[in-house]
Amino acid sequence: MRMILVLLCVLELPCDSQAQANQSSWALLGRLQAGQNIQVVDTTSKRHSGTFTSVSDTAISFRAIAGEQSIQKQDVHSVRLMKNTHRLRKTLIVAGVGAGVGAGIGAATHKSCSPGAFCLDFGGRGLPAAIGAVIGGLGGAAVGALLPSHSTIYSVSSH
Repeated sequence: MRMILVLLCVLELPCDSQAQANQSSWALLGRLQAGQNIQVVDTTSKRHSGTFTSVSDTAISFRAIAGEQSIQKQDVHSVRLMKNTHRLRKTLIVAGVGAGVGAGIGAATHKSCSPGAFCLDFGGRGLPAAIGAVIGGLGGAAVGALLPSHSTIYSVSSH
């Protein structure tokens, strides 16, 4: 159980470090390139999605389904870059790590029968290892599916 908690903490580190990056500077939006898919969340929590066209000191512009849109800087709460980050691949990798950790924990916690005592030991170490692998794999898949797939470029601090 302790190993699973340690694994979850280690997997959470990239998310924590990304969340703590300085994202309150409007100038960071200058790194975006025309044609990149973005999502702008305004101060009323409405989400606007489209392809980035330009940014100025006062507004961000993008092309949505309804046409060209522009949102003023004071009305923007956050801007996310909507990129394809291979969510399935990430989920499978974390599920594999979870299965390996679960199998190791299952095999390590197996107690064999003592000599001379009546005991039914079905599967030896293999059965607890397999059960641990299944549980760890499912847990890893759940964690992998929850990893963020979009990076926040700009966010107004709530302080």
